Amino acid sequence: NLWRERIRELNEAGKEVEPDCFKAWLRSQYASKIRERKKNAKAEDFDRIGTEFHRWLRDASESVGLEHSADFYRFIERDFNFYSRQYLRLTQASQAKVDGLEHVLYNAQHGFTLQYMLLLAPLKPDDSEAIVNHKLQLVARFIDILLTWRLWNFRSIAYSTMQYAMFIVMRDIRGLALEPLTHKLYDLLAKETETFTSNDRLRVHQQNRYALHRILARLTDYVETQSGLPSRYLDYVGEGRGRYEVEHIWADHPERHTEEFGHPADFAEHRNRIGGLLLLPKSFNASYGDLTYEEKLPHYNTQNLLSRSLHPQCYEYNPGFLRFMQESGLLFKPHAQFKKADIEERGLLYRKLAELIWCPDDLLEILVT
Repeated sequence: NLWRERIRELNEAGKEVEPDCFKAWLRSQYASKIRERKKNAKAEDFDRIGTEFHRWLRDASESVGLEHSADFYRFIERDFNFYSRQYLRLTQASQAKVDGLEHVLYNAQHGFTLQYMLLLAPLKPDDSEAIVNHKLQLVARFIDILLTWRLWNFRSIAYSTMQYAMFIVMRDIRGLALEPLTHKLYDLLAKETETFTSNDRLRVHQQNRYALHRILARLTDYVETQSGLPSRYLDYVGEGRGRYEVEHIWADHPERHTEEFGHPADFAEHRNRIGGLLLLPKSFNASYGDLTYEEKLPHYNTQNLLSRSLHPQCYEYNPGFLRFMQESGLLFKPHAQFKKADIEERGLLYRKLAELIWCPDDLLEILVT
């Protein structure tokens, strides 16, 4: 009855949710080897679970501990029950904001399906609900930071690129208690050489436009929520009417900037940098996108808080934003004009914002709370 009910729930949750659940669960708890990265290397546990988990389980039944009838009962009544229930929670959290599991949604929006085996890896069936939630928060935030660092440095987060490294992380955090898990994840981030400081020329291009849209949504949402406004993140990343787009502060007119750029390619490189970008409704770009900065500026003052911060009126009678500025130490300032130096200054502001949002020290704070 338990099996039938849970399989029904998994199937109702989506087309491939049932097999994906088994792959994530079995990999997270049992995969000890992965195919070597060389020609004609043989498939190992990790690979076989991904393609034929039924056969793999029959072959690995002894190492999994399935020998007597009581073992099979425990495997379904305890293990399958626990991990499939957690997987269903994660599936729900990947589709809509769930309190405490917001980072699962952020990771899912980058299309990072490897997160599920990582999230399940440290969980144990006898963990309390509070411990389970803490572990999920830690791993989801770790993934969020890692992915954003890679995207900021023009690195791929595709399945094929990340699979081997994520297998190693999964294996190393399997079954860890809360404190060693925290320090393991923190230490892994500390070993990363590419962070926000390693690239001060992040720019939008055809391949990263979708990912950069998500990053700008997080920056914008953070400024607003830290200033006491309600979150509008789901609006910023939503589809349909009122859809938001990446907006270039400079219109695509290099002839307006010949005093600073001798070649259109130099102008385009600076125009595409993150400091020259905002997230605004598609209708805004259609109406005002071709105007000069000075003509756009009054209209920016009617948009989200990150856009409004370009306008001097944003700094008047705005106690929540002024408090956030003071507490964060971020050097927001109005820009009466927008030159090359302004894009670079604004880019530094965005980087400082990113360092607050995606901060490894937050993992240690989760442990404390």
